[in-house]
Amino acid sequence: MELTLEKTREAASRLSAVKTYGHFIDGEWVGGSDGTTIALENPATREVLAHIQAGSASDVNRAVEAAAKALPKWSCSSAPQRQALLRAIAQRIRERQFDYAMMETLNNGKPISDAFSHDIPGAAGQFDYFAGTAFHIYGQTLDFEDTTVIVHREAIGVVAQIIPWNVPMLMAAAKLAPALAAGCTIVLKPAEVACLSVMAFIEDIADLLPPGVVNVVAGHGSVVGQPLVSHPLVRKVAFTGSRPTAQKIIGYAAANIIPQTMELGGKSANIVCDDADIEAAAQSAATSTIFNKGEVCVAGSRVFVHEKVEDQFLEAFARRLAAVRQGDPVDPETQLGAMASKAQFDKVSGYLELGPQEGARAFFGGKAAQVEGLSDGYFIEPTIFTDVRNDMRIAQEEIFGPVTSVIRWRDEDEMLKLVNGVEYGLAGGLWTQNLTRAHRMTRAMETGLIWVNRYFNFKPGIPSGGYKQSGFGRELCLATLDHYTVTKSVVINLNTN
Repeated sequence: MELTLEKTREAASRLSAVKTYGHFIDGEWVGGSDGTTIALENPATREVLAHIQAGSASDVNRAVEAAAKALPKWSCSSAPQRQALLRAIAQRIRERQFDYAMMETLNNGKPISDAFSHDIPGAAGQFDYFAGTAFHIYGQTLDFEDTTVIVHREAIGVVAQIIPWNVPMLMAAAKLAPALAAGCTIVLKPAEVACLSVMAFIEDIADLLPPGVVNVVAGHGSVVGQPLVSHPLVRKVAFTGSRPTAQKIIGYAAANIIPQTMELGGKSANIVCDDADIEAAAQSAATSTIFNKGEVCVAGSRVFVHEKVEDQFLEAFARRLAAVRQGDPVDPETQLGAMASKAQFDKVSGYLELGPQEGARAFFGGKAAQVEGLSDGYFIEPTIFTDVRNDMRIAQEEIFGPVTSVIRWRDEDEMLKLVNGVEYGLAGGLWTQNLTRAHRMTRAMETGLIWVNRYFNFKPGIPSGGYKQSGFGRELCLATLDHYTVTKSVVINLNTN
């Protein structure tokens, strides 16, 4: 499908009709316990798009009990049954790819071209991928002279899943697909800032889902999170979001001693060596800066550039950012949209003020952007900071906006110490033509995913997860099923004497 401004504006108008979504519990849409709602807004216009229920502990309890009731039957379903469900869900997503993309754009502020070409196909792809894995949940046998041991692998149980607002559909798919493939039942808590696409998606697949297998409770994380994660019937937690929130969730989960997987923040290093393809590296840095407005946990927000090529790199980097089309997110020509919320806009603006205070220089951009016709929108200029030291807050803390710091380096060993000198370790990049150097440096980097000579080179089945305070556990891959299953060892005595 070719995106045109006429098509996108028509879709934006059609999908902007304000409606109210309830909670999805036991196969039905129900109201919240107290009727309080939360408005979902368009960050480019500040217009209200929809309302969701503000969930409570009572709503959470209903959802968890529904999931627990559905567990015995779903956990014993066959691999073909689970595969068929996941394939059907993937097909539903593709049937409404354009609509879901537009809902992501309207509610999150991301360019429609990004949502249509990346987010929604990626969400469908997760269900495709994990549809096949339903057949790969294997047990094991161990044979001894007098004993046979049968190791069964079973669904872990009811799982609580909490997803962020930056890529709602993709995050929902990355959580739901492996849990369903493993035979778990689910209570999903989407972000109250941006979840329009997720609520519509659940509405569209409700007829495919056995009652209680997938439940959705909307609302504020501060209200819903604790009763969900600490519920005695929940057996596992999957969370993607910020480190401070993760610390709270880990504490809640400790009450019942249940496992968690945590995909948290990043401050990823993108290293440019003196033998790099400078034009390609600069394009990569520009893409990393603006993709999804920089609201990406794996963004290469620290670019380490060898001093021999720094001037050349900065010229190419700035040239590419100068050509970026920032504007109305529903316009297919737009490459940089609006921050997802006022809170995020204010956070990024604070870092733009902090950088010069710390001694950094705004080499490009550095302030709020004015977009014609959208004066109320939360727009930020794409920004390059230079003269950055690795100990500055702008180099240590996750900004989650279109802001990149450039750090000069000369000595490889010293540079790698700086690369690893943050509390995060989620992703990274390296640009060099020297294969030996590439192997040596990637082994030294303390991070979970490293792209060599092409940043954001996503492929199906690549384990995704972090080192250090970027979290633990791996998603988007076959190993994810280990987090949603448990083993049971049956030891059979063969000695009749």
